[in-house]
Amino acid sequence: MTTSVNPPADTPLAVPSLADAEELTCDVLVIGGGTAGTMAALTAAEHGANVLLLEKAHVRHSGALAMGMDGVNNAVIPGRAEPDDYVAEITRANDGIVDQSTVRQTATRGFDMVQRLESYGVKFEKDEHGDYSVRQVHRSGSYVLPMPEGKDVKKVLYRQLRRREMRERIRIENRVMPVRVLTAGGQAVGAAGFNTRTGQFVQVRAGAVILATGACGRLGLPASGYLYGTYENPTNAGDGYAMAYHAGAELTGIECFQINPLIKDYNGPACAYVANPFGGYQVNRHGERFVDSDYWSGQMMSEFAAEVASDRGPVYLKLSHLPEESVSALETILHSTERPTRGTFHSGRGHDYRTHDIEMHISEIGLCGGHSASGVRVDDHARTTVPRLYAAGDLACVPHNYMIGAFVFGDLAGADASQYQAYTGELPAEQLREAHELIYRPLRNPDGPPQPQVEYKLRRFVNDYVAPPKSGARLSLALEAFQRMHTDIAEMGARTAHELMRCAEVTFIRDCAEMAARSSLARTESRWGLYHERLDHPQRDDASWFHHLDLHKSPSGAMEFTARPVAPYLVPVDGFDPVGGPSRVLGEVHAEDVAMAGSRDVAPVATPVGTVDPEPTPTPETSVIAPSGEESSARLLELVALAEEEPELDALQPYLTDPTPAVRREAVAVLTETLPPGTGTALAAALRDTAAEVRATAAASLRELVETLPAEPDLRDGLAAALAEPDPVVRAAALDVLRALRLGDAALFATSLADSDIAVRIEAVRALVSVDAAGELAGAAGTDPSREVRVAIAKGLATVSAERPTGDVPDGTDLIAGAIEAALTGLLDDPDALVRAEAYGALGTTGCPAPLTARAVAALAEPAWQVRAGAATALSVADADVAVPALAKALADTNADVRKAAVLALTRHRTTEEARAALATATTDSDADVRAYAGRAL
Repeated sequence: MTTSVNPPADTPLAVPSLADAEELTCDVLVIGGGTAGTMAALTAAEHGANVLLLEKAHVRHSGALAMGMDGVNNAVIPGRAEPDDYVAEITRANDGIVDQSTVRQTATRGFDMVQRLESYGVKFEKDEHGDYSVRQVHRSGSYVLPMPEGKDVKKVLYRQLRRREMRERIRIENRVMPVRVLTAGGQAVGAAGFNTRTGQFVQVRAGAVILATGACGRLGLPASGYLYGTYENPTNAGDGYAMAYHAGAELTGIECFQINPLIKDYNGPACAYVANPFGGYQVNRHGERFVDSDYWSGQMMSEFAAEVASDRGPVYLKLSHLPEESVSALETILHSTERPTRGTFHSGRGHDYRTHDIEMHISEIGLCGGHSASGVRVDDHARTTVPRLYAAGDLACVPHNYMIGAFVFGDLAGADASQYQAYTGELPAEQLREAHELIYRPLRNPDGPPQPQVEYKLRRFVNDYVAPPKSGARLSLALEAFQRMHTDIAEMGARTAHELMRCAEVTFIRDCAEMAARSSLARTESRWGLYHERLDHPQRDDASWFHHLDLHKSPSGAMEFTARPVAPYLVPVDGFDPVGGPSRVLGEVHAEDVAMAGSRDVAPVATPVGTVDPEPTPTPETSVIAPSGEESSARLLELVALAEEEPELDALQPYLTDPTPAVRREAVAVLTETLPPGTGTALAAALRDTAAEVRATAAASLRELVETLPAEPDLRDGLAAALAEPDPVVRAAALDVLRALRLGDAALFATSLADSDIAVRIEAVRALVSVDAAGELAGAAGTDPSREVRVAIAKGLATVSAERPTGDVPDGTDLIAGAIEAALTGLLDDPDALVRAEAYGALGTTGCPAPLTARAVAALAEPAWQVRAGAATALSVADADVAVPALAKALADTNADVRKAAVLALTRHRTTEEARAALATATTDSDADVRAYAGRAL
């Protein structure tokens, strides 16, 4: 790209001539370098296309994925979930208004995508045997796959983009922001935009265009009033929604808003998907679980909002009942990968998860296909209704698609778009002029209203008139306000290229706001719970509205609507029976007449205007930390430059042995980013570095890259040697990688059971489980001084295989099973309640013979609720004649988690009449989870 020097801050940037535009050419243009855009670019390039990737920030750290990801919400892993079950689950969560063919793409292709990401180096949680640790968070289906080390996902993807073979086909232009998709002959042929640093106008000719610009996260205004303090990534301002609309593509479901539960006053996610597998859950101020509906759907948000507004509010994420090891693990995830500032926020309020539950509230509204169902209409190959224009990720309307769905549809878009070559005709002159005017108009009025004031005013109207609960009157007032905002937006002033970017974003937000208001006005029913609650049409109307609501821009420039019947399902779902049929053309949707309040017999008396809309305190987008002198040394600068050249290991070796620890640490980081052959062995050697910071970086790198490192003998030797290092961080990491790469055996791992560090011993337990070393685990069960290790051993004994004979002993399997039973029996007498609870829970997997059944029945009266819950789990596999009466009594336990465990145990005995009768009594329990699981069992 051509560069220029910005003028002094007090001198407005000059408006560039349209004739001086820089023109770029490609086969496939990808707009947006986040989750879907990165995958689309990689796939298109792999299919032979020349790709241009435009990103208004920098691809290395842009998009919603930039700060990492703590888990996957919709992983359909073979053996743990079925694609048809997932499709049915999403259909129910979206009140039946889905195109199942698109949802099914995520269901059937998601597992392959997980494995593809793993081949890149993305890590998903696995158990000791290398199987995916999929969790059940919802009451049906196990789809949540944690990523406890997912903070580096974007870095891993960027590394793929920078591979030599990809660099030959993918051109990345950072700091270039498209504002319009160009069309000719009814198809997409390119885009127009500008450089957000130099202000230069840029036009692109392309064979196909893929929009991957994310959600409209800056639609509603957060309760804090800060423009960029949104729940969603604030850089996602609806760019793609507006570009698709003005290109003539259909959008759908725009009335179905995204609204999320969040941490009050922090505006970050409460992270139930992370906390629930650890035992956290949502309660009202009385400590009661209250959500009856399943999945994070609009109906669940309605129940959540009602509880917050009632005398049972506030609502909390309850964590204070969890043991220390669970709280510590949650802090590690929630205060790093999920939101790095979250720990600071809680600390500032004097809150600790051990003593304080987390108050929750409700986010501002947004538009998002990935978390609700509002976006650009696409088919099962990510094609929009405009030929050669594609949409993927949160921008596309594939309900509840989340991260894996964004990757899947980015892949689909890249593959399909790769068939086209660059457009060779004339680019549409009028569209280029319009884009040029949209971008540079604020420069002609540099002293006009600043963008923060105009945007605040616009989004304040969104909160006042568009946010649920909705009404025709308020939505009509919203349309009047948004029409007036055309004038305010036209008068906005800017002086720099950065301010031009923000001004352009305001136009996108206004377009999205009008789409949201008109769509909400058009659908005259209530559906999706809180997402589209109409006070003046409070009932769901399947007779008239079992339809998608599509909108598009007509040739005259009007926003027109069509009610499109839901297509017949691929997977039948009880309660919904779509039959297809013709669409119903609605045309334009106009504002209702809103009556003026009060009598007009006497002219009103004019009153002075009070205050103007407040200007929010500006929030700096980035903080700059001055580098230290050492970090700015010549060697470090050489390393940074070297990283861009994809160096081989020999080129990095002098830096890995540099006398300065900071240089060696940076060399390890570059090694991790570039991944040349021999990386594993070099990192293993760095584990023995004299500097703790270098060792820690090497340990983290080995864990990060474990899915991509070859299991070589030299790597095994290096890791085995590291087990004797004095640094426990090194020893723990070495065990973890040896286990994951299947490079160790029981003899090697067992030596670490005597390690002085608890974390190392826990890694040793996991490693022994991975090689089915039941004897070694059983021998250590009652001797370790640490509760955490004994808990890990109890869990491991429930996991380890008891089917493989050992040595030459004919009945080795019986010996192993006997050793496991004896070890668990010993742990039932452990002085710590949590260890006893885990041991009883393990019996629910290994079996609960008659003598232990009697102990489990007696344990239902123990003081510690965790032990009672574990005992109920053990009775799930005990003899029904003894277990069912005891479990039926446990349904009266004072602790809801014990009652829930009893219901789940009775579910496994539901072939007996006595168990079904007991479950029927639990359907009226005061706890929502107990009621739900009992109802599902029956």
